[in-house]
Amino acid sequence: MLKYVELCVDMRRGRHAKDGLIQYRGICQQVNITSLEEVIKHFMQMATEKAELARNQAQALEEALDVDDLEADKRPEDLLLSYVSGEKGKDRSDRELVTPWFKFLWETYRTVLEILRNNSRLETLYSMTAHRAFQFCKQYKRTTEFRRLCEIIRNHLANLNKYRDQRDRPDLTATESLQLYLDTRFEQLKVATELELWQEAFRSIEDIHGLMSMVKKTPKPSLMVIYYSKLSEIFWMSSNHLYHAYAWLKLFLLQKSFNKNLNQKDLQLIASSVVLATLSVPPYDRSYGASHLELENEKERSLRVANLIAFDVETKPESKEVLSRSSLLLDLVTKGVMTCVTQEVKDLYHILEHEFLPSDLALKVQPLLVKVSKLGGKTASASSVPEVQLSQYVPSIEKLATLRLLQQVSKVYQTMNIDNLSVIIPFFDFSVVEKISVDAVKNNFLEMKVDYRKSAIFFGHKSLESEGLRDHLSTFSESLSKARVMIYPPAKKTSKLEDRLSNLVEVIEKEHKRLLARKSIIEKRKEEHERQLLEMEREEEAKRQKLQKITEEAEQRRLATEFEQLKNQRLLREIEERELEEARALLLEAGKHHKKKGKKQVLEGEKITKKILMDLAHSEQIREKQEMEKKLQKLAKTMDHLERARREEAAPLIDAAFQQRLMEEEALHKLEQQREIDLSRQRHAGDLEEKTRLVRMLANKQIFQQRVLSHRRAEYNRLKEERDERIRQILQTRKHERDTKRKMIHFLRSEEEKQKRLHAEEEARKLEEMERRKKEDAERKAKLDEIAEKQRQRELELEEKERLRREELLRGSAPTPARTELSPITHPVESAPTPVAAPAAGVYVPRFRRASAEGGGQAPPPETDKWSSGRRMDDRASQYGDRWRDERKPALGRDAARPTWSSSRARGER
Repeated sequence: MLKYVELCVDMRRGRHAKDGLIQYRGICQQVNITSLEEVIKHFMQMATEKAELARNQAQALEEALDVDDLEADKRPEDLLLSYVSGEKGKDRSDRELVTPWFKFLWETYRTVLEILRNNSRLETLYSMTAHRAFQFCKQYKRTTEFRRLCEIIRNHLANLNKYRDQRDRPDLTATESLQLYLDTRFEQLKVATELELWQEAFRSIEDIHGLMSMVKKTPKPSLMVIYYSKLSEIFWMSSNHLYHAYAWLKLFLLQKSFNKNLNQKDLQLIASSVVLATLSVPPYDRSYGASHLELENEKERSLRVANLIAFDVETKPESKEVLSRSSLLLDLVTKGVMTCVTQEVKDLYHILEHEFLPSDLALKVQPLLVKVSKLGGKTASASSVPEVQLSQYVPSIEKLATLRLLQQVSKVYQTMNIDNLSVIIPFFDFSVVEKISVDAVKNNFLEMKVDYRKSAIFFGHKSLESEGLRDHLSTFSESLSKARVMIYPPAKKTSKLEDRLSNLVEVIEKEHKRLLARKSIIEKRKEEHERQLLEMEREEEAKRQKLQKITEEAEQRRLATEFEQLKNQRLLREIEERELEEARALLLEAGKHHKKKGKKQVLEGEKITKKILMDLAHSEQIREKQEMEKKLQKLAKTMDHLERARREEAAPLIDAAFQQRLMEEEALHKLEQQREIDLSRQRHAGDLEEKTRLVRMLANKQIFQQRVLSHRRAEYNRLKEERDERIRQILQTRKHERDTKRKMIHFLRSEEEKQKRLHAEEEARKLEEMERRKKEDAERKAKLDEIAEKQRQRELELEEKERLRREELLRGSAPTPARTELSPITHPVESAPTPVAAPAAGVYVPRFRRASAEGGGQAPPPETDKWSSGRRMDDRASQYGDRWRDERKPALGRDAARPTWSSSRARGER
């Protein structure tokens, strides 16, 4: 493969190299991916070397690479020049020598990126190739190829997200893969800014933000610093000062939080850049007077940029601003930017934003701007911001100072001379000031007008004749026509046309209506015709789609059937080939066996099948096994005889060797025993000499021993006494604790028993009280029952007497004096007696009825019911009742307050 790619490079055959690498990728994908990586590296190395060699051979690189597009064919002027001129110049020969190799190198990069685009095992090589392609575009200023390269990488990422079911698809959630993709995008961003392709740089920013949003991870702070530094450059080049200031603010916060190597000088430079970038933002909103569509587009663009800057944006419709100058100025104070800036920038900020100096503002701002323009330089530690120059903000701040001065002057003066205004604004000529003021008036920031005839400027409300002069020509024309009519009145002449065309208005009206009706009819016919055509097209389209669907289904069924047939044929063919291979292998093995044994094959190769070969091999194995068993039996018998003969011959030799060994060991034993005796005697003599030397120290040893023993005995006794004393104290303490605990338990138990006893006595007392109350209630109830029984007997007696009296009354007897006395007790009858009709014959009539009937309407005594009789009985016995109540009082005692037996019984039941 290495030789193949070398030939492709030498012949500049990019298409053949691509096809070969694609096939080789399919071979090495699952087996040896390292081989594919080596081949691709060799391929790029060869292409780069050839291009460098061609460049070195050329005389002028700029002229050799003067081609707008490496993928385009020859330009028309080149073709004309080649046909017109006979000899080629040196520049054209160099171009023909160098350009094809660089074109081939560019095709090489594209080919490699296409091959490695969705391979998780070669992500590092893919990233390296992209970096080399970026450096190629950067080195040779290839802007067109850089745009195509960015689009290629962007499409690769889009396809990676679109087709998520691929087997070797890179996983963007992995840290290593995400870092490689981010490094590639950041390199793309750097090269785009260096080539000054600001639109492509902004798209690279969007690619980085989209990748961050896709995996929902924030890159490292070092990468985010590069991100915001490049973003600030892009916004500055696009003259979008507001977003430029926001990007600087984010860059400052990142540097302050994560860059530990940042010194105070670099921090001041970055903070000063943030403040000056904020002051460079125009102090008015350019959306004044814009249309609704423009406002919606601007709001959408602001939201998009705010997402790139990673600010929290209010997306509600009622929010008037997304990113504004006022909120940015507030962030400068709240986030500590103003505490880090230099004194000149801080004074400039206070003069322009907080002080009111209508005449001296420019005079105070100008020396500060001179000092600020000298600040800046290379930073020591902020690697992503290698250089900070504050002089780039001076023109914008001069414009802001001019606007502030005009705004403050408009609040103080109504009219001002142009020369005086030019004196107090030393930054610009009056023509430039006029342009600035026109833009401010257009955006509703100032209210002023310039009168060159009077050489003056008028400040005030916005009555710049726009309202008054809107219709002044038409008004002037009407006034002139009225004055002409008044001066030269028209002569009134009778016209014949008035008589002839008296109905002209009606005729015109009718004709107009007829034309309108005709127009509406034509429109309806056109609409009907269009509707019919549309309906016919829809029906034809439906028929065509139906026919196409049927055709596609039939084609799919046919393809499926053919695929199944081809699959079955392939399986059968593979089975047959496998069996044929096995048969050939068995035949080859059998041939080897036959060659070793010197036999020839009996069967012919064309008639042999797998089954026959397996049977032959099996029978051959059985036969060889039987022969091997016979050989082993014969060999074993031979080995037995040989072993027996060898042992018979070796027996006398073994006995002789044993006797020789016994004699040698006996001599060795005697020698070792004599040596041990000698050593023992020497050791004994040495020990006696040592004893004689140490005997004279025996007394000192005993004295020392006695001293040590006595000292240890005394120490032992002291420790024992201390231990006994400590044990005694511990025992005494524990005894005291046990006594205290025992007393406490006894006290608690006695208190508990006392409480139980009191509780039991209280329960017994309550029970006794309850029993006593029950007994008293029973006695009281018995007394009440006795009284009620007596009252019931009295009521029975009274009822009996009343019954007897009623019978006497019914018998119609004359009233007695006793009845006369009782008559006031009875209730008077209010209604008159009703006359009773004569009884019918054969019907039983009581005696009193008959008496009343015979008496001729004499009213019978009124009937009384049980309740009325009870009332009379009570009235009659009032004299007895009083006496009963008097007798009852001493008997009832404390219960005399209860009025009746029934009420007391009811309360007892309750």
